[in-house]
Amino acid sequence: MDELKAKQEAERLRKEINYHNYRYYVLDRPAVTDAEYDRLMRRLQQLENEFPGLITPDSPTQRIGAAPVKAFGTIKHAIPMLSLDNAFSAEEAIEFDRRVKRLLKMPHDALIIYAAEPKLDGLAIELVYEDGIFTKGSTRGDGYAGEDVTRNLKTIKSIPLRLIEPPDGKVPDYVEVRGEVYLPLESFKKINREKEKKGEALFANPRNAAAGSLRQLDPRITASRPLDLFCWGTGEVRGVTFDTHLETLEFIRSIGLKIAPMIKPVKGIEEALKYHEELEKKREELGYELDGIVLKVNDLDIQKRLGVLTRSPRWALAYKFTPKQDSTVVRAIEIGVGRTGALTPVALLEPVSVGGVTIEHATLHNQDEIDRKDVRPGDTVIVQRAGDVIPEIAGVIKEKRPHGAKPFRMPDKCPRCGSMVEKIGAIHFCTGGLSCPAQLMESIRHFSSKKAMDIEGLGDMHVNQFVENGLLKDVADIYRLKKADILRLERWAEKSADNLLRAIENSKKPSLGRFIFALGIRGVGEHMAALLEKKFGSLDSLMNASEEDLLGTYEIGPETARSILDFFIEKHNRDVIDKLKKAGLDLQESKRAGGRLTGKVFLFTGTLQTFTRDEAKAIVESEGGETASAVGKKVDYVVAGKEPGSKYDKAKETGLKIIDEAEFRRLIGKG
Repeated sequence: MDELKAKQEAERLRKEINYHNYRYYVLDRPAVTDAEYDRLMRRLQQLENEFPGLITPDSPTQRIGAAPVKAFGTIKHAIPMLSLDNAFSAEEAIEFDRRVKRLLKMPHDALIIYAAEPKLDGLAIELVYEDGIFTKGSTRGDGYAGEDVTRNLKTIKSIPLRLIEPPDGKVPDYVEVRGEVYLPLESFKKINREKEKKGEALFANPRNAAAGSLRQLDPRITASRPLDLFCWGTGEVRGVTFDTHLETLEFIRSIGLKIAPMIKPVKGIEEALKYHEELEKKREELGYELDGIVLKVNDLDIQKRLGVLTRSPRWALAYKFTPKQDSTVVRAIEIGVGRTGALTPVALLEPVSVGGVTIEHATLHNQDEIDRKDVRPGDTVIVQRAGDVIPEIAGVIKEKRPHGAKPFRMPDKCPRCGSMVEKIGAIHFCTGGLSCPAQLMESIRHFSSKKAMDIEGLGDMHVNQFVENGLLKDVADIYRLKKADILRLERWAEKSADNLLRAIENSKKPSLGRFIFALGIRGVGEHMAALLEKKFGSLDSLMNASEEDLLGTYEIGPETARSILDFFIEKHNRDVIDKLKKAGLDLQESKRAGGRLTGKVFLFTGTLQTFTRDEAKAIVESEGGETASAVGKKVDYVVAGKEPGSKYDKAKETGLKIIDEAEFRRLIGKG
């Protein structure tokens, strides 16, 4: 092939690949398979390798692989990237609205139209496009100049290297787009799990993780982190004008960049307060961190009239949510023993309200984590709930450490049974097995829990009571409980005993996936158990699976495979399973193929009227389908119940098929 033909083909490939990147990373609606996309990329790489002169700055091949730099340069912002004034209460937000109207000499009862946006807790950046090509990018910095992170921003796949033409015009000669780089919560948790395994310091929160990832001197490290971007405004734009802020955002979307969902105009401060309240309720459902909302006067002419102060515009406000961080004192550090024998240090705290919840304890994970953070009894610490329900300690205020505070050390013996403790990786384990009452109680609690065998009435207090009185020595003993034995115990009567025995009897026909999850195999959660059910179809097949069989299962790695093998090799575990079968346990084989929903993926949002969420998921899986927890390109149906959440909004935005409960019932043959 001569160079002219190679150039023409490379241009066509770049245009096609950029289009597919936009479909996949911005619209979340891919138009080709992964294999077809890979074929296009490989062909472009082949041409550029053969004709290096064809490589252009906007080529998709230039996203990753650049060599590390010694230090970042700086880039000046043509228009300063100002900070926002903050409000922490409705009264402060109302005062902002009053101030705007005073400056504009408007009546106090006039209604200002604001653009209301979610406020992402990420890292502010600016992208510069010249003739539609991404040429440079920077952090906000001091507002007037930021760090040159162009090469790292190129690794973020939702940032187009070439803008697409908007439907009603051409791409401007010069445009500066501003937005927030963030790390999705699931990715944040995964990165921290990997850092924990390697013995590295954990990121304190998703924002720190995003900032740390974007400021890597080696772009290949940034490329390994799944950063994303939502855009919220522009700097200098040549050749295009706008009347409102919402028009600006629509323009940003039209040239191929993402804007945050749930942006809307609100009429007056009362609607703005309602928007804040609604978004704060939804914040835990989202896959990224929000710390408030942003209100901007929508009319750009009015924005100009209001002007700016030295560091912030008069026409915008960040109205923060209830904070997820606060400080308190560590009263003591206690050790919890889990069902697998893992010893977990837990900080007992002076009660503190974080994110609207009173926190009295926080996990410390393991000794390595305690050492890294240097947490000691008596310390004043920062507690947070960033992305997790379980609170954790983000850091220590060492200036407030009391004199004589001693470092904490994990015990040599289990605090519950006195057995020796061994350290495997970063975790300390009790070697007592089910002879340890803590492990026995936790394994029974897990086995009988709602998502496992679902034995209603066998709560924590009753498990403790049965174990302490010798009625339960393993989970199989649950099915050997006699009414007479139960009635001998305190706080039991005929009716409560009958109810428990009925619940135990009703639990004897679980799905295979539920039973696998109930066994409490280390590393096998609810999702993994469902995968094992689909792969092996029967308990015998799973129990006799080889390491090769297990490693051939989607999402199972060497550590989990070894854990499953070790569990079924252990004679005690096989004996318990045998006792369960003899007690009448009747496992329901999964419909591995041929179900009416085979190959289909469902996502549920809102409240269903005729099923619980777990029941609906179980029906889908029993019919060969799968369930998802977040909106994504692989979802076939979004089932919307009453008062659907943000997943419904995102599904509409991304064009997924949305059905109601009646249609779902027809699909499963219960219409």
